[in-house]
Amino acid sequence: MKVLVVGANGKVAKHFANQIEKHPFIQEKAVIRNEAQTPFFNARGIETVLLDIVTNSIEEFAAAMQDVDAIVFSAGAGGKGLDKTIMIDLDGAIKIMTAAEISGIKRFIMVSTFKTGRKEITREIKENSSLTVYTIAKNYADEWLKHRTNLDWTIIHPGALTNDAGTGKIKLADNLTGELEKNTIPREDVATVILATLENDATIGKEFEIISGDTSVALAIGSFK
Repeated sequence: MKVLVVGANGKVAKHFANQIEKHPFIQEKAVIRNEAQTPFFNARGIETVLLDIVTNSIEEFAAAMQDVDAIVFSAGAGGKGLDKTIMIDLDGAIKIMTAAEISGIKRFIMVSTFKTGRKEITREIKENSSLTVYTIAKNYADEWLKHRTNLDWTIIHPGALTNDAGTGKIKLADNLTGELEKNTIPREDVATVILATLENDATIGKEFEIISGDTSVALAIGSFK
């Protein structure tokens, strides 16, 4: 399986790159924005393609997808302004979904934010949260993926991200088991979850929250049958 990672130079995605370097059947094709980012991927034998989610077209992304089997969307504006948030986390995400459909790719992994939905948006508006626009963007990108595409999607909602070393253990909740209280999770563990999700087709059509916990990633993701 060859996976196009959008947002490949991000911290979560770099952990993913480290984890699949010697994977028996998953390879990465990394979308990066400038040549200066290539050494990290070259050192791991990972193919790169130079594209910018804001300025490059749907057709250009579709062309880059011709030789891949799945998409991981792990891009984000990272607090670089409200305009960038809309252009990357919402419009950019939909551009990549559209390109995937044009290319005939079905598998799509979305790394979202921890809490989305109207209830969360309303709470953040009332509290004048700095995350309101970000949450709105992520919410509607998720909704588009679920209801306006025919992609085989999985949506991962990680808690507050840290740079701590991964433990390989998480707590997971989906729409059947309820919601989690907000907590943290190392970026390395999120990457491990992405990889386990790609390995388990039973995660297709699933949406779940993850934070640090006591259950191994393999067991938690393996609970989807």
